[in-house]
Amino acid sequence: MNIAELTRQVRSGAIDTVVVAFADPFGRLVGKRFRADFFLKSVARHGTHGCNYLLTVNLPMDPLEGFKLANWESGFGDFEMRPDLATIRLLPWQPGAAFVLCDLHHHNGNRVEEAPRSVLRRQLEILGRKGLTCECASELEFYLFNQTYHSAFTSGYRELQPSSDYRIDYHLMQPTREEPLMRAIRNGMTAARVPVESSKGEWSRGQHEINFTHDQPLPMGDMHVVFKQGVREIAEQHGKAVTFMAKYSASEAGNSCHIHMSLWKGGRNLFWDPKAGGQGGGSRLFRQFLGGLMKYSPELCLCFGPTINSYKRYQAGSWAPTRMAWSTDNRTCGFRIVGHGNGFRVENRMPGADANPYLAFAAMLAAGMAGVREDLDCGPEYVGNAYVDPKLARLPSSLREAADLMDGSPLARSAFGDGVVEFYVHHARLEHQAFNDAVTDWERVRYFEQI
Repeated sequence: MNIAELTRQVRSGAIDTVVVAFADPFGRLVGKRFRADFFLKSVARHGTHGCNYLLTVNLPMDPLEGFKLANWESGFGDFEMRPDLATIRLLPWQPGAAFVLCDLHHHNGNRVEEAPRSVLRRQLEILGRKGLTCECASELEFYLFNQTYHSAFTSGYRELQPSSDYRIDYHLMQPTREEPLMRAIRNGMTAARVPVESSKGEWSRGQHEINFTHDQPLPMGDMHVVFKQGVREIAEQHGKAVTFMAKYSASEAGNSCHIHMSLWKGGRNLFWDPKAGGQGGGSRLFRQFLGGLMKYSPELCLCFGPTINSYKRYQAGSWAPTRMAWSTDNRTCGFRIVGHGNGFRVENRMPGADANPYLAFAAMLAAGMAGVREDLDCGPEYVGNAYVDPKLARLPSSLREAADLMDGSPLARSAFGDGVVEFYVHHARLEHQAFNDAVTDWERVRYFEQI
């Protein structure tokens, strides 16, 4: 949908509301709903405003201290929200509604560099100056429960009932129970310009995966955040709840967000070299890019695992990687190489479903292009079970370790800027402190009577 089509549908009465939103540091959509006629008359041309504290709150929406970007001392002013009219789309699951994403700007017109969409734009501008484009796709997994969000909340998220009774990876029987919901998601997302390829049962009880078509990183990030918001809303309309937590249960597999990526020029995938032979079809550029991912992903892991919970997903034998290795079609490695010809690509298996897609894509581009600049090589393909090989470097084991690595990373600071690094590191450290201050069910069960 473009602005002309939106105008036509508003005049016909088919659309009466426009949701205007941006992604916060967690990848969560926040914004406003406008009457569609007012959006066309004013917001589409001049934008709107949102309080700048929205980038410096935690998930419960508490204003946090210690940010230069927005604080009590400066009075928590506004950012300009400028609609990107290329992102206009219908929301078929919300009657009469359209949707548009915004970029954030200061009042002087400068881009808010800390905003997730801005972080990705910066990497894409660097890539574009080299005459390159990128194709990528994110594969999102989630758990589906037979409770509503409200009933799950009132029960303290205890005794959650997965939508299937047993593991359903590639099963067709039990997922048929949820086909009315899955069909609504597939068709609704496609109508909302999030073209879905397939849905399937995943490894654990109640776990599902839905894949959508690849695109360039910015529209793919936009599709990703619309997808997560839309799946929650459609599930609630069906009396269900979903979670994209990286690890909702210690006894179940985590939720992944595998990211597929390749570099292109002139309609050709530059990662593919049919003459590479023993290198599995990978070009020199591919090997440099993958070499950068191998070297720098640990210090950029905060972009792949942004929460306390993220690091509980990285367990041996869990389908999530724990060590740095690459291989062709080997799911124990952090990087899995798949496809051939224009479909040849790197699959990054590190991000969880809790990752902010804009930051995850930006981190991959920053690390990979550093490998190109430094003429790195990815080394020999790994053969075997990477989970049990102590010679391989490990991923960070906690949010605190990931924050410290990013804080001390010269690459992160040169690629994103000091302000951006300090912004996200501070967010992570405040989240880590909040967790340390909490008293958990685990502690009560362990200590209440017996200590």
